Amino acid sequence: PAEWHFENFINAWKSQPFGTYLWNSILVTVLTTVGQVLSCSLVAYGFARFNFKGKNILFMILLSTMMIPWDVTMIPQYMEFNLFGWINTLKPLIVPAWFGSAYYVFLMRQFLMGIPKDFLDTARVDFEEAARIDGANQFQIYWKIFMPIMKPSLILVGVLNMLTVWNDYLGPLIFLQDRSKYTLALGLASFKGVHSTQIIPMLCITIIMIIPPIIIFIIAQKYIVEGTSGSIK
Repeated sequence: PAEWHFENFINAWKSQPFGTYLWNSILVTVLTTVGQVLSCSLVAYGFARFNFKGKNILFMILLSTMMIPWDVTMIPQYMEFNLFGWINTLKPLIVPAWFGSAYYVFLMRQFLMGIPKDFLDTARVDFEEAARIDGANQFQIYWKIFMPIMKPSLILVGVLNMLTVWNDYLGPLIFLQDRSKYTLALGLASFKGVHSTQIIPMLCITIIMIIPPIIIFIIAQKYIVEGTSGSIK
């Protein structure tokens, strides 16, 4: 362009309370990511390292939930959250993440399945049994031994969830009514009206909105590759 108008970014940001929208997006993204990482890793650890009756059936039932589109469960979820009194709060966007996701459980389970039970550097030792001999309980084995090993998989799940939640539009649109609860995605959509669309402010906020995911991806790209290639190179 012949002239650069960087003031458009400032004007677009000041046109609405985007500072509040940004805080809401960060809050929802961080809390849902923490919830997904903790809950999915715990469930995946149970499916990968324990043998119990009906394990494969339960895992198939878990995977089958991935075939149910969110459009089908949207109305029952709304009715449930309305019964809880959670409509127009951030809870419907945060709390479900703490109960895990079938896709992320599957990713972490496959990663854990690639860890031999007798793997510990060059020593062919059952490190789970060694930890038990040292007095570690099952949760300590999961937290202190497997969580560090799962670092690439945890980062992969965190990045995927962050991208999904950061760009989520339909969820906040359904559950939020007050503008003070809006996320960036909803604030961005408000530039589009029935008869006209404010193109310049929309593009300015879009550029600002895509910066955090790009930075996160650049930082975590090495771990994303490791998380998809398996636990043992």
